[in-house]
Amino acid sequence: MRANAKNLTEGSILKALIHLSIPLILTNILQTAYNLTDTFWVGRLGAKAVAAVSLSFPIIFIMVSLGMGLAISGSILAAQHKGAGEHEQINHIATQTLVSVFVFSFFLSLIGYILSPVLIDLMKVEPEVYEDAVGYLRISFLGMSFMFLFMVFQSLMRSIGEVKLPFYIVLSTVLLNLILDPLFIFGWKNFIPATGVKGAAYASIGTQIMTAFTGLYILIKGSKGIKIHLIPYQPDFALLKKMIKLGIPVSIEQVSRSLGIFVMILLVTGFGTLALASYGIGSRILSFVIIPAFGLGMATSTLVGQNIGAGKNSRVKKTVKLSLSIAFGVMSFLGILFFIFAEDIARFFIPKDLETIKESAVFIKHIAVSFGFMGILIVLVGAFRGAGLTKISMLLTLFSVWILRFPLAYILSQYTSLKLEGIWLAYPVTNFTTALLGILILLKYHWLSNSKKI
Repeated sequence: MRANAKNLTEGSILKALIHLSIPLILTNILQTAYNLTDTFWVGRLGAKAVAAVSLSFPIIFIMVSLGMGLAISGSILAAQHKGAGEHEQINHIATQTLVSVFVFSFFLSLIGYILSPVLIDLMKVEPEVYEDAVGYLRISFLGMSFMFLFMVFQSLMRSIGEVKLPFYIVLSTVLLNLILDPLFIFGWKNFIPATGVKGAAYASIGTQIMTAFTGLYILIKGSKGIKIHLIPYQPDFALLKKMIKLGIPVSIEQVSRSLGIFVMILLVTGFGTLALASYGIGSRILSFVIIPAFGLGMATSTLVGQNIGAGKNSRVKKTVKLSLSIAFGVMSFLGILFFIFAEDIARFFIPKDLETIKESAVFIKHIAVSFGFMGILIVLVGAFRGAGLTKISMLLTLFSVWILRFPLAYILSQYTSLKLEGIWLAYPVTNFTTALLGILILLKYHWLSNSKKI
């Protein structure tokens, strides 16, 4: 056990937030770059190839969301025991988390592999896209267990404040993927056959295996603050029950979020290609802008978890207040910039289509005015998770997506003169209302300063 593993229960809270957030933000950016690399190289094969890969992404994301709960619940418990200085318990939690997630992901990948043709059939794709889509999805499912192993490694490292190491590993995978993608997609002389769209999936499996075994080696060696003991292994059913109780709301939250994106796309599609293109541009911008907030949210979760474990309640309150202030300030500043330069930003993505630029700018301006409240909501979710209140995070997401955003967008776009703008308007209204609700719940829990270790 490394004696100098990060102790986030003492010292400057601001420095701790910065120390955690920056590597987490950079890691999220790199993971976005990883997906863009796949899209770039597959795009050299044509639109049908891109369509085949794009069809697989939502399916894979939903499957990953189902298993994400266990990984996050393990990290919540590990962070709290880290704060309490219970190192052997951290190792025990890490071992139980790793094994349970691997077993779950193995069955998930097996089911996904078998059902891949059925899942693609449900999406009613064109015949020329079907074969590539099924092939890419099946190969992706074969690598899912390795993906989950690294997810567990990342979550556990984050729980003890070790965030730089996962960043370096992800950086190496992005660089490796830059090489493997064209090699497997287009082939190389007589040594590597060209496999087209499937090649992108083979490249992903290659990097996933590398990251999984790197993380596994580090956890077995125990040089970075956590040491797992796989032999002999005995399931701790009491702990697993606790993890499932914490993890199910997280999985429901993630799945509902991904399904919410899907139904919003269906709603926008009814207004034609221009609307869909505008929504696509706005969504890409949104997914990039919220990366800093997600990094801060994960950092907040770790700090809250460790300080609850240490029994430092006043420090928990200060952490949450500071994180919310930073999130609101930074995201509001970005919102002002995006509001002012909305048309210029839209023109960057689609320079020659004036109608799409104009409509995209309208959507960007609508979401930009609520960036600050989105930052608040993301940090709140992280804070509640760190305290083990995963049901609250789940309920906030369900309220945001299914009780507010989609119904409001549907009513405003279908039954008022606003039409498409009604969909755009649903975003700021939802973000403001849900953030306000989250703050009220936080006040009810006295800024989490009365929380106790799970």
